[in-house]
Amino acid sequence: MMKSLGSIRRSFAPWADPASKPFISVKNVTKKFGDFTAVDDLSLNIYTREFFALLGASGCGKSTLLRMLAGFEQPTSGEIILDGQSLAGIPPYRRPVNMMFQSYALFPHMTVENNVAFGLKQDGMPKADIAERVAQMLKLVKLEKFAKRKPHQLSGGQRQRVALARSLAKRPKVLLLDEPLGALDKKLREETQFELMDLQQELGLTFVVVTHDQEEAMTMADRIAVMSHGKVVQVATPAEIYEAPNSRFVADFIGDVNIFDGKVTSAEDGYIRVETTGGIPVRMASPEKPGNGAKAAVAIRPEKIRIGRQPPAHAPVNAAEGEIWDIGYLGDMTVFHIRLKDGKVVKASSLNAVRAVEDPLGYDQQVWISFGDDAGVVLKD
Repeated sequence: MMKSLGSIRRSFAPWADPASKPFISVKNVTKKFGDFTAVDDLSLNIYTREFFALLGASGCGKSTLLRMLAGFEQPTSGEIILDGQSLAGIPPYRRPVNMMFQSYALFPHMTVENNVAFGLKQDGMPKADIAERVAQMLKLVKLEKFAKRKPHQLSGGQRQRVALARSLAKRPKVLLLDEPLGALDKKLREETQFELMDLQQELGLTFVVVTHDQEEAMTMADRIAVMSHGKVVQVATPAEIYEAPNSRFVADFIGDVNIFDGKVTSAEDGYIRVETTGGIPVRMASPEKPGNGAKAAVAIRPEKIRIGRQPPAHAPVNAAEGEIWDIGYLGDMTVFHIRLKDGKVVKASSLNAVRAVEDPLGYDQQVWISFGDDAGVVLKD
């Protein structure tokens, strides 16, 4: 019986152990296409059995990096080491990796079992061993009953599983996934995310996934590398990326955020005070001690902001008065856009914990927003 995924993932953190050796090391890798630099002097480490996500907008270099790991592109400079061996000059078919493409790239004229068996036949595996391995893979992805069907007779989710089974059939040390769930509808995509996590745990493989979907990366990955313009901006666990972004870019890219810009008026006892451009005094916990007058930005997630009809006891610090401008009902939560007196629009979200609210907040109502002094993070840039 497979162990609980939660208990394993909670304790999994080889990157925090100085004695751990990276399974994949990308060392100062640059990739240029003519005058365009797709990957710019990038370095990162990935560990054995890690589910690692490369996250970023289109054109940030994440797919190029994945293709270099697969061997479809060669670095202009730098080195990639896998399990202690440099990958320089090693063709794709000799690398202990396999890649699952966004398009799935299934052979339309072949049955499901023949699609899964294709790579094994190319390697010259005996027929009996191929049949056994294909049966194992189809059982793993729950497609035993569909072995004789062809791709056009399958749903999008089933085709995705065939592609996954084919990628895993050769038992690679690393599975590379390029936007693997992009073709699926939202509900199926969410279900498949957890199936991929379970499969990765059961097989004990290292997964490297490329995605532009923040929620997908946050759900599946042990760690995330946020990329921008060919560089890694931050590498951390999903919780660290979300709660402690290291820059304005990461804070703004991951989820929704409110950013209050201003100048530091004091810094002492682990807290700083910032007078924002809108005149709202903010007091926030911070290990940094910038000098008075230094520029500062405080990032606060919408769920950390409280809404009330009356000013909080600690007003005016970490509080402001405004008007409800827009309301978005999402079922599990309601999102409010509150326009402050200086014109700034702040987003706040409220969990719909009960089925009905006696006196719900409505459009154009005057309200107060407030937040605790540990609700946000002071950004360095």
